[in-house]
Amino acid sequence: MTPDFGDANMGTVTFIQDETEFDSLLSSESILVVDCTATWCGPCKVVAPLMDQLAEEYGDRIKVFKLDLDENKPLAKRLEIKSIPAVMLFKQGELLQTIIGVKPYQTFSTAVDELFV
Repeated sequence: MTPDFGDANMGTVTFIQDETEFDSLLSSESILVVDCTATWCGPCKVVAPLMDQLAEEYGDRIKVFKLDLDENKPLAKRLEIKSIPAVMLFKQGELLQTIIGVKPYQTFSTAVDELFV
């Protein structure tokens, strides 16, 4: 059996299934990190392991999820996503920062650290 690298390269962080789940997470999680991605996006596959690392490092203090924009086009439009990868950081339901493109892990971890101050 041949492994499906397309999915394997997207990492281990859970995907948000729909807009209802997104809204529920937004209202229930104090700090939410959403990796806006698509399975065909090469740069998104570079960011995926960084999101896994973020989830592992901050797992007890934040929630990290992925959002497949191809599967959630109305939500992508609502969030005004123009480019991917886009990592959105929410605190108490409010979008505080969006990091666009491939960045070093430190950029993401610093942005999360700033949410705690």
